[in-house]
Amino acid sequence: MFDLASHLGVLVWNADKVPGVSSEALNTLLVEDPDSWSALTVRAGGKSVIIMNPTHAGGRRASDLSHELAHLILDHTAARVDISEDGLLVLESFDRQQEDDANWLAGCLLLPRPALLEEMKAKKSNLQIATKFAVSKQMVEYRVNVTGVKAQVLASIRAKRR
Repeated sequence: MFDLASHLGVLVWNADKVPGVSSEALNTLLVEDPDSWSALTVRAGGKSVIIMNPTHAGGRRASDLSHELAHLILDHTAARVDISEDGLLVLESFDRQQEDDANWLAGCLLLPRPALLEEMKAKKSNLQIATKFAVSKQMVEYRVNVTGVKAQVLASIRAKRR
């Protein structure tokens, strides 16, 4: 996903590397309440920067990054934009359909159906697939279910038994 971000000209920063963020803000974001956020995209001057929560596990960060990149690839327009009191930070939120579209594309980017099918045919476990593709086990389970790969592999096994 970092290569894709680079290809798209998108900067990716961990929150603790963002210039000018106070230690109090970082403490709130990364120590006191790290589960309240995952990633966000800030757009300014024609540039996009994705700010990541470095406290989350690797598979979760991969999913968060691919989700934010999906919004950019799909050229989503925020349903709501919030500007911080100091006027510097712009937070965007998207409508439900755009969130669903970004979730779908993020999964496709992380674990394409043909790759998932190949791994399932090779009888790899969800954990093995997650490890190979550096995604969470939950992402593998999601993709197995929404792509129909599991049903396809089971049908193929049943057909061979006949």
